[in-house]
Amino acid sequence: MADSAPPLAGAGSVTTEWPVAGLSRVMRHITGYNAEGKSIFLSSDCGDHHRVIGEKQAIGNIIYSTNATPIEINGEVDIKYAKENEPGLTVHNGTVARLIDFGPGAESPQHRSLSLDYCVVIEGVFKLLLDSGEERIMQPGDTTVQRATAHQWINLTGNGLLPGRILFVLIDVNDVVVGEKKMERFLGTITKDYEGR
Repeated sequence: MADSAPPLAGAGSVTTEWPVAGLSRVMRHITGYNAEGKSIFLSSDCGDHHRVIGEKQAIGNIIYSTNATPIEINGEVDIKYAKENEPGLTVHNGTVARLIDFGPGAESPQHRSLSLDYCVVIEGVFKLLLDSGEERIMQPGDTTVQRATAHQWINLTGNGLLPGRILFVLIDVNDVVVGEKKMERFLGTITKDYEGR
């Protein structure tokens, strides 16, 4: 029997490469040191890793990722790691900074990452819906700290007719136990976009 779950809103709305049509290009500037110990710009670009997410509902742009805490920046070890490794949703003992451009009316599936996430709305208006049914409307500059909780993002920008953008910084966490129950990661229909990396 075919899967009878209805498609998520906004499916197929992303028809361009990053950035989503209607949103500005974002530049990433990486700093470092010259031989005299002065701060310099090492590179300016649009990021190394971009990926269409869901059913063409969004595009993720990896701003940076790390694989250890504290981070080793000597010898540009961190830069090499970030360039050569497209992260999954999270990185064990590391961090992921990801911009997601949501297509008009796009909805993520209800999902839980085992990470502490700083989520900042950059452009647009979003509904953040928790599995308890609680919700908040978030506008540019609004921030949430997701503590490994189940949630869903819904792009309400322009009554669902315009794209929107959120910056996510995900930091790995220890196992999460509520009562005596170990909370599990689940990603729903976006599993395929993050597994195996």
